[in-house]
Formats: sequence, structure tokens, C-alpha cells
Amino acid sequence: MNKPVVAPAETLTEPVVLADVTPVAKAAGPAYVVLAGISFSHFLNDTMQSLIASVYPILKDTYALDFAQIGMITLAFQFTASLLQPVVGHYTDKKAQPYSLAIGMASTFFGLLLLSAAHLYLVILVAAALVGLGSAVFHPESARIARLASGGRYGFAQSVFQLGGSFGTSMGPVLAALIVVPFGQGSIAWFSSIAFLAILILWRIGRWYEPQIKAKKTVAVQAHPDAPSSRRVGVALLVLVALLFSKQLYVSSLSSYYIFYLIDRFGVSTQTAQIYLFIFLAANAVGAFFGGPLGDRFGRKIVIWISILGALPFTLALPYAGLYASAVLSVIIGIIISSTTSSIIVFAQELVPHRFGMISGVFFGVAFGIGGLGAAVLGKLADHTSIEFVYQVCAYLPAIGLLAVFLPRLPRHTH
Repeated sequence: MNKPVVAPAETLTEPVVLADVTPVAKAAGPAYVVLAGISFSHFLNDTMQSLIASVYPILKDTYALDFAQIGMITLAFQFTASLLQPVVGHYTDKKAQPYSLAIGMASTFFGLLLLSAAHLYLVILVAAALVGLGSAVFHPESARIARLASGGRYGFAQSVFQLGGSFGTSMGPVLAALIVVPFGQGSIAWFSSIAFLAILILWRIGRWYEPQIKAKKTVAVQAHPDAPSSRRVGVALLVLVALLFSKQLYVSSLSSYYIFYLIDRFGVSTQTAQIYLFIFLAANAVGAFFGGPLGDRFGRKIVIWISILGALPFTLALPYAGLYASAVLSVIIGIIISSTTSSIIVFAQELVPHRFGMISGVFFGVAFGIGGLGAAVLGKLADHTSIEFVYQVCAYLPAIGLLAVFLPRLPRHTH
């Protein structure tokens, strides 16, 4: 099974399967400057996104919100990203948009400004949705750029891309603790400068991307004789979505409510709890980086098996651990469970290579949508029971990793 992606010329109106990396490009290796730029942009993008969850305690206290309303803020943010990412990916499969990343980042820019000045719950929801819109535009096309710059090392490129986003997510709580908590909601506007920097970088990457599109020539690509049937591909995609569900919902439960869990159970301050959240999210970044190269070397299926099921003993122990033991367990869980993200995404891309943008959008969108819907449901459950009960339930989510048994074996040279 070859590793093509859809990278049509701008004049095309229908998707055409193209070889995404020429032998010369593979020999030259990855375009490290481009990978570094797109990863850093991912870092900036997800830093701004993670601010939303990090300021929940401030919004909750200021506007007397309950956990269900907190979950709805996450849902508003994640829903726009989930709904629009596959649409964006489908459109860019037909006609690539090299400057769409910079334009989409402008939505995040205005969303942050609106969030800093919002005094009504409805306005907070709109601001969160605008930040989610920026994410919807960013992820499908930036994932395509990372693959084009990979030099054939697809798992490595995806991990470098994911690394930036994971570290960006982990920085949100720290910046909130250092800036937003002391200076209040209005200080969120300061982070719009990060969005402006991201716009400049993404515009420059768009200039690199544009000739890559124009230089592409149509190449007929035949399916590998050992490639799975269309029926098995459909089943595999459903399994991958279920696996991403188990991973993302668990991570969402910690990202959205870990601060409240630590405050309620151990009586720590908001700033201290945000530091503990940073530790967990930083561990996620480490795991996300190593998962892709391991998938390139040993096969993505085995990495998916180990990374999801391997976290189960530690997630089951977390609700019963003390404060410091919880920190240690959160690090172990974060490293193990996040190592599967790159392998799941690249596995899906290789199953349906002629719909690269749409598949990337669906899987990034599903990840966001699951996180948002799960946060809303878990918030409602926490209101009726307790935060501790929520974590006892979520501890069993990695068991869904058993579904990996239904994933097909891809031809060797697609790993």
C-alpha cells in the first residue's frame, strides 16, 4: 500500500491521488525548518486553546457557574472544531488553500479578545466558539503540510507536529496561574499577541506550501495488492474512532476537571492545582512525541495496543492515590496514553490515502468533539454525584483498547 496524499493543483475541482513524496524528497529527508515552523505554530495555537479550560475556576467563581455550564463552554469551543474540521479537510482535498492557516488564526485572535471582555455567559460561549473555529481551520491543512515535509518519515513528522500542540496545551495552565489568576479575566487579551505571531509564521509557511502545490504532477497510483478491502477499511476506521474516543475522553476528563478534583479532594490552591495539571499535560507532550517514531519502527498497530491498554492499571489506581502519588500516576498515564495519537492518525491516513485532508479533519475533529461532548456529560455527572466518582468511572475507559484486535495488518512498507 503506497503512501499517497491528496495534493491537487489549485485549478482542480475534483480530488486526485498524488504521490506525496518523490524519491528525491525522500532521499533529502524531512524539511526540518518547515516541520519546526508548523510544530511551533501548533504550540502557539494550542497554548491559546488551553487557556479556556485553565480559566474555568475564575469564570466559575466570577459568574457563579455550575459544572454543567463549565462543560457547555468546552462543548461550544470543541463543537465548532469538531463540526468544521472534516468540512475544511474535504474542501482542501479538492483545492488546497496555502494561506487558510493564517486566516483561520485570525478567528482565534478575535475570540481571545472577546473572551477577555465578556461579561455575559452567552458572550463567553461565542468567544469559545471563535477559538474553536480557528482550530478547525488549522489542524487539517497543517497536518497535510507536516506530511509533505516528512521526507517519508510520516510517524516522525506527525509526532513533531503533535509535540508542539501537546506542549502548547500544557502551557495554558502555567500561563493562567502566572498571568490570568493574578491579573484577572482582562489579561486574556494579552495572549492575542501570540495569535498575531502565529499569523505571521503561518503566512510564511503558506508561501513555502504554495509552490509545493503548483509543482505537483498527476500520478496514477495503484492500490497495493495486500491492502485491506474497503469493508475492512470501514471497520478499521470505526475501531480507530472508538480507540480515539477512549483516549480523548479520559484526557478530557483530566484537562477539564483535574483542577477541581485536586482542590476538592486535597484542598490545594487554584494555582497549585494548575501546576499539577501542567505536569500531566507535559507528560502528554512527551508521549505524543515518542509515539510516532516508535510506530515508524515497530508498526503502528503494536503501539496502539500498548499505549491504550498499558495505561489501564494506572488509571484504575489514580482515584485512590494521595496527592503526590496522583502526580506520579498522572505522568505515567500521560506518557503512555498520549503515545497512541500519532499512530492512530497516520494509520487512518494510510487506510484512506486519497482522502487525506478529510480523514485528518475527521480524526482531529472527532478528538475535539469527543472532548467537548465528554466534558459536558462528565460535568453533568459531577453535579449529580461528585468529581471523585467521575474519575472512578473514567478509569475504565482504556479497556476499550481491546478493540485494536480488529485492526488490519497494513503492508510492511506503509509502517
